[in-house]
Amino acid sequence: MAKVKITTTDDVGAGRGKSFSLEGKGIALFNVDGTFYAIEDYCTHAGVALGGGWVDGEVVTCPLHGAQFCLKTGQALTPPAFDDVDSYPVTIEGDDIFVEI
Repeated sequence: MAKVKITTTDDVGAGRGKSFSLEGKGIALFNVDGTFYAIEDYCTHAGVALGGGWVDGEVVTCPLHGAQFCLKTGQALTPPAFDDVDSYPVTIEGDDIFVEI
């Protein structure tokens, strides 16, 4: 895995997510009370970007049909999604956020 800078801590507000393209992959980055999580930015049910979903604790809800995914593991938690998404390790160095892809 390669460690790549994705953004800075100021770029993703608390309780929010944001979509990024990083080395040809769609990555959704989420800020949960200052802890950052990165998962594949693709709902396995309908292909919608998860970065624009609703964040509740460590769960993101797809904005199209309501499937939910665990931000820590990428596990699909509710239908209509049954397949998990990839999750990626996140590290913070100063104000820079890095994702291992």
